Amino acid sequence: MKNIDEWLTLYGRDHQNPTNKLIHWFCVPAIMFAVLGLLWCIPFHPYEWLNISTIFYSFALIFYLRLSFPIFLGFIVIGGLMLYTNAALFNHFGTSTYAYILLGVFVVAWIFQFVGHKIEGQKPSFFEDLQFLLIGPAWLMHFVFKKIGIKYN
Repeated sequence: MKNIDEWLTLYGRDHQNPTNKLIHWFCVPAIMFAVLGLLWCIPFHPYEWLNISTIFYSFALIFYLRLSFPIFLGFIVIGGLMLYTNAALFNHFGTSTYAYILLGVFVVAWIFQFVGHKIEGQKPSFFEDLQFLLIGPAWLMHFVFKKIGIKYN
């Protein structure tokens, strides 16, 4: 298994162009939020917080924990905020309306991602390995951690 630095280096090689990086700063969180929200909309709610979204995110957290404890803690906070916000918006809009809103966010964000990679001249990393779909958010978080002086590895 690759360590966090190996993953970030591999991901970073396809994300050198400043425009592509900027697009990723907006679109990766939007996609993460939309995925968690769309999974929240799947009708499986035996308890308010036990649903497809929280189960899926729990597995993602295990992935992050295996890579980096600080990144794992960061994603407990970020994911918790995203899940909480999705729950509130789901309750406000209802399943169908909210699912359509999230689907729109998801599609638009991916269009921008592909535009960014066209500008970059590189295909998205997840074409090589689907695990890069989880590395993208960690790649952004590692920059935040470096900026505020938190060691991520």
